[in-house]
Amino acid sequence: MDTKLQNGLKRNIALDYISSFITNLNMQSAIWVLYLAYCGMSLAQIGVLEGMYHATSILCEIPSGAAADLLGRKRSMLLSRLCIAVSCIIMLFFRSFGFFAASFIIQAVGNNFNSGSEEALVYDSMKCLGQEEQYMRVCGRLNVVIEVSQGIATVAGGILAEYSYFWCYGMCLTIALLAVVPVLLMKEAPYVQPQEERAAVWETVARHFRTSFAILRSDRRILRIIVWYSAVFAAETLLFFYSQQYYFELGYNKIQISLILLLVSVVSCLGAVTSEKIYDSFKERMLLPAALVIAAALVCCAFERTAVSVILFALAGFCSSALYPVQSGQLNSLIPSGQRATLISVSSMFFSVAMIIMFPTVGFLADRLGLTTALAGAGIAVALFLAVERRP
Repeated sequence: MDTKLQNGLKRNIALDYISSFITNLNMQSAIWVLYLAYCGMSLAQIGVLEGMYHATSILCEIPSGAAADLLGRKRSMLLSRLCIAVSCIIMLFFRSFGFFAASFIIQAVGNNFNSGSEEALVYDSMKCLGQEEQYMRVCGRLNVVIEVSQGIATVAGGILAEYSYFWCYGMCLTIALLAVVPVLLMKEAPYVQPQEERAAVWETVARHFRTSFAILRSDRRILRIIVWYSAVFAAETLLFFYSQQYYFELGYNKIQISLILLLVSVVSCLGAVTSEKIYDSFKERMLLPAALVIAAALVCCAFERTAVSVILFALAGFCSSALYPVQSGQLNSLIPSGQRATLISVSSMFFSVAMIIMFPTVGFLADRLGLTTALAGAGIAVALFLAVERRP
């Protein structure tokens, strides 16, 4: 490997930290449920919009992962940033269910382009440098960067939204455009890819998919990891997003809600920082207790006790952040480089399936039975799933 390429691959890791920090300054993440409710959307409609987001993810996740493997991870990441910018423009200037749906769909496509590409680019950069055994450590640090960025965005988003939703989404658009810069500076990592002529690209894509699903069929460990973590992470995501409306109904304003979410982000940072040490100490024994904490945080919403809910909410964030590097490391250690981005995208697709089932269902139940009852029911369902499905 020549020195120029080696230096470029080393810079990829630092640039990915910068890129992730900018990308996750996503101020709408702390207020989008409240914003949609402010625009007249019911919780059921909000659930449907989120379901449409994840349905788009299912349709586009594998093709976007294949595009990353076949056309380049850097190009896919650039397309991702541009899609997010377009989504922000729609949210900024239009306020109807149809336009919101278009925004969610475009945002999903953008996130699809990034989901497998970013992990694959970083992992293959480290693999080329002979440092893949340090990937879980880098992944944990990356989670810290993400949590810090999201924490800043949470508070800033709450403050801006309390003053004006327009300024909040305007800042989101600016950040989406800035996120393009570090990706432009990245170096594409060499990896094994099909060498067929461009004229046969669709045949290549089909073969790529067949190979990926053959790997899933032949190694059940990969499938079990994907299914188990998808359900757990979907439950924590459900808790995070609907908590905006949950605390609003308890009488808190957007700034106070953002401070609660900031506390969760800080505790989540601790989970990301300590994930490697926790896993080294407890191995697979940590997985089930961590997942049950997330289920318990949902169940406790029924009691409408702010202090208890905040504590369990923060612990759920800690557990989710601690579990993510473990899942990523388990998957990447089993996946061949040529199908890495595609199979990581398959994992995201399963997560989307879980969200399509859970988010609209909770939204519909919340409109009829109340949000606290709906969240508690989701927690019980997750706990039952964990009781039946063995840890990966």
